[in-house]
Amino acid sequence: MSKKRLGRGLGDILGEVAQAYEKEVPQSEIVEIPIESIRKNPYQPRREFDPKSLQELAESIKEHGLLQPIVVIEDIDGFMLIAGERRLRACKLAGIEKIKAVVADIDKSRFREYALIENIQRENLKPLELAHSYKELLEEHGITHEELARIVKKSRAHITNTLRLLSLSDYTKEALQKQKISAGHAKILVGLDEEQQRVIVDSIVGQKLSVRETEKLVQKKSVTKSDSDKKRKFELAQVLKKLRDQGFDAKISSQSVTIRFGSQEDIDKFLQIFS
Repeated sequence: MSKKRLGRGLGDILGEVAQAYEKEVPQSEIVEIPIESIRKNPYQPRREFDPKSLQELAESIKEHGLLQPIVVIEDIDGFMLIAGERRLRACKLAGIEKIKAVVADIDKSRFREYALIENIQRENLKPLELAHSYKELLEEHGITHEELARIVKKSRAHITNTLRLLSLSDYTKEALQKQKISAGHAKILVGLDEEQQRVIVDSIVGQKLSVRETEKLVQKKSVTKSDSDKKRKFELAQVLKKLRDQGFDAKISSQSVTIRFGSQEDIDKFLQIFS
């Protein structure tokens, strides 16, 4: 299945939100529809909603009403949400049975893109949610990091560094998602092995390290590990030399020395020398 190339629609959608709505969402008049008749957009990139923030919005809606309608499309036995999941959730919390909505006439293939209106530009996605959104756009449209950077008006480095968060260990991702560490902390940990990440994450949380302090800690551990590796390689080289001086067929493999015994005599000789 061929990927969709970048076109006018995606550029508009990921541009100024108001302009995107005006150009891309053919609107009819605002109507009120039962909340229970609306199902979520399956491509919504936001995976968590802050309970406190939702409660505050619910209280505001109770007092002032919903100032901006959600956007839906007609679906089987009801409607599907295109934009405004946070507002929809807050209305449910407020005990409201009907919600103001614009019923849009759009191509169903654009679900994911319209969900991104509410997230990439209007609300701040969590770092991993943003990384997943960028990844989906890159794969869906077959575009480069540089092209995506131009569309969302971010630097290419921002796109690349955000996507690199997806390579972190599950332990680090969980800490980032729960906001125990920041995106700044997480970016420093990219490239470290799983155990190193766990140690650093625990240090950040336990000692409340700043990003700068974390950088210094990672650099210190890298130097220590490098020195340790050099010392180990030097020791292995000495062992290898001694074995070969005794006539053994030996070589260094990874961080170990491998000896190949060609006969029982070789084994007996080895045991006699090193036992």
